[in-house]
Amino acid sequence: MVDTTRLIGAVDQFADRLRAAPQSRLQRGAAAEALALARALARWAQELEAPGVEPREMPDAGMFAAADQITVAGRDLAAVLTSEAEVEEALRVVGEAQKRAGV
Repeated sequence: MVDTTRLIGAVDQFADRLRAAPQSRLQRGAAAEALALARALARWAQELEAPGVEPREMPDAGMFAAADQITVAGRDLAAVLTSEAEVEEALRVVGEAQKRAGV
């Protein structure tokens, strides 16, 4: 079993910053970046859980739900990762998305 504590912490930190961000920042792209991250993490988790099955796309639930969406997708992914290398890659993806979001 791989330790995903750092990944969960990074996802939670991003989500907390989104929740604290003003609506104007969410509208300027932070929420869209968070949704893109949530979709990427969800797709990755689905591909690991069911190889060869077409992944379902996470719906756009609105800018105020983006933080919850990355939290759910991040935890789903953390539950299925099997190596430290995968955790490091996920951390990189989350960190880059948070930088692009500007939060």
